Amino acid sequence: MGSQTQNPNREKEEEQNLKPWCLQDFEIGKPLGKGKFGRVYLARELKSQYKYIVALKVIYREQIEKYSLYHQLKREMEIHINLHHPNIIRLFGWFPDPERVFLILEYAHGGEVYEQLRKIGHFTEKRAATYIASLSQALAYCHEKDVIHRDIKPENLLLDHEGRLKVSDFGWSVQMRSKRHTLCGTLDYLAPEMVENIAHDYAIDNWALGVLCYEFLYGVPPFESESQSGTFRRIMKVDLSFPSTPQVSTEAKNLISQLLVKDSSKRLSLQKIMEHSWIIRNSDPTGICNE
Repeated sequence: MGSQTQNPNREKEEEQNLKPWCLQDFEIGKPLGKGKFGRVYLARELKSQYKYIVALKVIYREQIEKYSLYHQLKREMEIHINLHHPNIIRLFGWFPDPERVFLILEYAHGGEVYEQLRKIGHFTEKRAATYIASLSQALAYCHEKDVIHRDIKPENLLLDHEGRLKVSDFGWSVQMRSKRHTLCGTLDYLAPEMVENIAHDYAIDNWALGVLCYEFLYGVPPFESESQSGTFRRIMKVDLSFPSTPQVSTEAKNLISQLLVKDSSKRLSLQKIMEHSWIIRNSDPTGICNE
């Protein structure tokens, strides 16, 4: 047998890829967004021959210390790096410098679902059902891995270049080993058990799916009120009503009503959501919707 020769360029690249990431490995582009604790930039990695486009999330150490975010950020990175699903944004890695921590994320060309919703007002039933089906699949995968997201909202849902939904931002996510008590997430999407400070589990994500489905179809969250206390009261009473406009099918209302249930054990399961007649009738099996 002839001796095998190693491609010297490939050998060099493999050696380069084993080195820890640093800022010099990226060409930084335009800003993509700004959060409470940092910013996200479009970037091109320069380490591999492919020069992948990524999103670089920059979190300042000053903010990490000020808001005691170290453990939360560490948990987010440890959970997110192990999630590999077509409807979840990939976290490829991270690296620090003296002032910042950088997360290397999959770039979602289509931006936030939130922006699309604000621009259009509300989605068609086909588009809403396709997104809810994709999200149910992503959450079912997370729950199988004992992960609760705990902050499902349109700002944390992104779209790739084909229009496929991707879940992002695992900052409030947690690995479930026992019921949790932390009040976290975003006001309009909080489940009653969180508002009442009762122990919660995976079912809070199912509740958020119901809120999201309503918002996709009507353009506003179901329990919106003029004050925080008013929203809390409406959530605790499950003060749910369906406006006459826009017109929404009875099947869609049925799905929402089965998710926005105060008793968390009685909320529709993710499997039952995917089997619901409204989802089957309206969602695109490819998960791609460009209406």
